[in-house]
Amino acid sequence: MTSSDPKLRRRRADPLDANHSSLPETIEEKKKVWHAGPSGSSPISHRAALLIVTVFGFLTTFYKIWHPAEVVFDEVHFGKFAGFYLKRTYFFDVHPPLAKLMLAAQGYLLGYDGHFDFGNIGDSYIENNVPYIGLRALPATLNVLCIVLIYSIMRQSGYAVLTCALTAGMYVLDNSAVAQNRLIMLDSMLLFYMLATVYCYIRFRKLRYQEFTPGWWFWLVATGVTMAMTLSVKLVGLFVVATIGICVLVDLWELLDIKRGLTMRHFMKHFNARAIALIVVPIFVYLFWFYIHFAILDQSGPGDTFMSASFQETLKNSAIKMKSLEIHYGDEIILHHPGTDVYLHSHDIKYPLRYDDGRISSQGQQVTGVKEADDNCYWRVLPTKDIAEDERVKVRHNDVIQLEHVGTGTILLTHDVASPLMATNEEITTVEPGKRYNETLFQVVLDDHHNGNIWSTHMKSVKLMHMDTKVAVWTHKKNLPEWGLGQQDVNGNKNTQDRSNYWVATEIKGLNATEINMEKKKDIKKIPFLLKFLELQGRMLRHNSGLTKPHPYQSTPITWPFLIRGISYWSENDTRQQIYMTGNVFGWWLAIGGVAVYCGVMLADTLARRRGIEPIDEPLRHRFISSAGLFLILWLAHYLPFFAMGRSLFLHHYLPAATCNYLLLGAVFQFMFIDGVDSPVSALEGTTSTKHRRFNPFMMVASPSRLSYLAAFIILLGQAGMFWFLSPLTYGTPGLTVPQVLQHKLLSTWDLQFAK
Repeated sequence: MTSSDPKLRRRRADPLDANHSSLPETIEEKKKVWHAGPSGSSPISHRAALLIVTVFGFLTTFYKIWHPAEVVFDEVHFGKFAGFYLKRTYFFDVHPPLAKLMLAAQGYLLGYDGHFDFGNIGDSYIENNVPYIGLRALPATLNVLCIVLIYSIMRQSGYAVLTCALTAGMYVLDNSAVAQNRLIMLDSMLLFYMLATVYCYIRFRKLRYQEFTPGWWFWLVATGVTMAMTLSVKLVGLFVVATIGICVLVDLWELLDIKRGLTMRHFMKHFNARAIALIVVPIFVYLFWFYIHFAILDQSGPGDTFMSASFQETLKNSAIKMKSLEIHYGDEIILHHPGTDVYLHSHDIKYPLRYDDGRISSQGQQVTGVKEADDNCYWRVLPTKDIAEDERVKVRHNDVIQLEHVGTGTILLTHDVASPLMATNEEITTVEPGKRYNETLFQVVLDDHHNGNIWSTHMKSVKLMHMDTKVAVWTHKKNLPEWGLGQQDVNGNKNTQDRSNYWVATEIKGLNATEINMEKKKDIKKIPFLLKFLELQGRMLRHNSGLTKPHPYQSTPITWPFLIRGISYWSENDTRQQIYMTGNVFGWWLAIGGVAVYCGVMLADTLARRRGIEPIDEPLRHRFISSAGLFLILWLAHYLPFFAMGRSLFLHHYLPAATCNYLLLGAVFQFMFIDGVDSPVSALEGTTSTKHRRFNPFMMVASPSRLSYLAAFIILLGQAGMFWFLSPLTYGTPGLTVPQVLQHKLLSTWDLQFAK
C-alpha cells in the first residue's frame, strides 16, 4: 500500500527520546486529526453509523415477530423450562441455567404462570393464552444488542467507521442470526455474553499501560464476569474462556520478558490480578446461577429421575419418594432396565440346541426382556448368609444374593457360554435350586451408594455383578428370533463399567408403597450446595455426551461454513409456510473466503520477511496480527472443538463461530480496501509504575477512498439481496408454491418442505 498523505505513514519514534516528539504531543496530534475532516473516524461519525445499523437491526429482528403464533423448533424445550421455573418444578437440562432463568424472569414480568407445556412444534400460543411475543422479545432485544457490541468491538479495535458499519451490517442481514435469535431459545444470550466478553477484554487491553487503575480493574473484572455469564448460558462458553485464556497467557509471557523491566514482584501482581478476575470471580459467578437454580426448583418434577436418591430427597412432594420402598430379603421384586425400557423376564422355554450361526447353547431356560411386566417378571431376593425366618433384613450395597424366578422356581445363573446374539458376552439362564451354587451368586452394586447403601425401589439403581465370571446382567435393543418369542436379548456384559448395566427395582409384590409412605413422615433432607452442584455438573456432561440419537436435520461441522444443510424449524401445510434455518449464503461464503485471505497474507508476509522485505507497514501489520488474529482465534475456538464431539450436531451450533467470522471479515476488508488504520488506539499515558517503559507509538489515521465505499456498497448489496431472497424461509411468510420452493433451494442438499 502507498500513502498519499504523509501523516498516514509518518512513524513516531520513542517519545522518551529527546530527539523526537513527546508522547503527549503524539496524542494531541491524533486528537486534532480525528476532528480534522472526513479522513478520520470521529466520534460523531461512529455514533451516527451505530444508530443506523442498530435501527436496521431492530427492524430485521422484530419484523413480524408474532409469526408464527405457534411453537417453533427448540421452543418446545426452552419455553417449557421457563415454565418449570415459574412453577418451581425441578427439571433436568444439559445446559447451565442462566438463559433459562432470564426467560423465566421475562415470563414472570409478563404475568405468565407457566401453565403451557410447549408439548409439540405447531401447538398454538393464542389458543393457550401464552404471551409468546413478550417472551420472544427478550432474545430479539439481545440480538439487537449483539449488533451494538459487534460495532463497538470493531470501533474499540481501531477500525474505520466504514469497516465497523460493514461488519455490523453483515450481521444485521444474516438470515441465521434473525431466524435463530428472535425465538424462545438460548443462542442470542450466548452470543450477547460472548461478544460482551470480547468487548470487555479489548477495553482492558487498551488500558494495559495504565495498570492497576480503576478503569484497568473494571474492564478486567468485567471480562471475567461476562466470560462466566457466557459459560452460564451454555457449556460451549468454554470456547470463549479458552480464547481469553490464550490471550492472557500471551500477555503474561510478554510481561515476563526481562526487557519489559518488570521485577518478579511486579509481574506476580499482574498474575494475581488476572487469576482473581479471570478465574476466581468467574467461578463464583457460575456457582451463583446454580445456587439460584436450586433455590427456585424446590418441588419434585420430571427431572427427578436424572438425579441421585439423596438429591431427590431434597425436593418437596417427590412422587418417586412416595413410590420408594426399601428392599428386604424374601421380597419379590420387578427389575426394569431404564436404558431400553424392558423388564427382566423368564419363562419355561429353553434356548435351542444350535443357533443360526452354528454355535451350541446350554439349552437352559430363557431369560429375556419384555416391554410389559407380567407374573413372569417377579424375582425373589434370596440371602447367601444365615437369617432368621421371622427377621426382616434389608439388602445393602455389596451384599451377595441369589435371584429366584418366582414363576418357575429356578435360580438366575450366568456361565461361560456365549449368549445367543453376542458371542463375546455370556448367556443368562436359570437352574434348579441347589445346583451350581457358585454360578448363581450376584453382588449388589448400588449406584450412588455413598448417599445411602440400602437397596430401594425406584431410587437406587443396581448393577448385578456375577461373582464367578465378573460380568454384569445387561440387555440391549436386539430381539431374539421366533424361538425367543421376539423378546429382547439379556446377557452377561463383560464391559462392567458400562452405565447401561444398571437396573431399577420398580415394585415389591404385595406392598403398596404409597399407602405405606403416607403413614410415615417424609422429611425434606438437605445436602450441601457444592455436592448438589457437582452431581448436576456430572449428569449434564454425561447426558450431553450421550445425545447421539440420529436426527433428520443433523449435520457435520465440515459442512457448516458452506451451508450444505440447514434445519427445518416449522411448517404449516395449509398455507405452505415454513421456517428453514440457514445462513446468508453470500455472507457466509465471503466470510470463509476472508479466512483464506488472512492466512494467505500472513504466509506471504512471513516469507517476504525471511528475505528481508517488509511489504506491510508496521502499524498495519501489527493491527492485522493482533486484532484480526484475535478474531481468527475466536473463530477457530468456536468451530474446531465440534470436530471432536460424538453427539448429534446441527447448523445452529456454528452461529457463534459465524459471528466471529464476520469480525475477521471486517478486519480483512479494512486491510484490503482502506488505506491505513486508526493508530494508536490504546491509552499510552502510563501510570507511575509504567513510565519507565519505552513505547513506539506510530501515528496513523485510516483513510477510506471511493474504492473503499464502493467495495463496501457492493458487499452489503450482495448481503441484502441474499437476505431478501431467503426472507420467506427466515420469517416463515409468505407461503411458497412448489416452483418458488425449488427456486429458493439454492443447494440440492437443502431439505425444504413443500418442494413437490
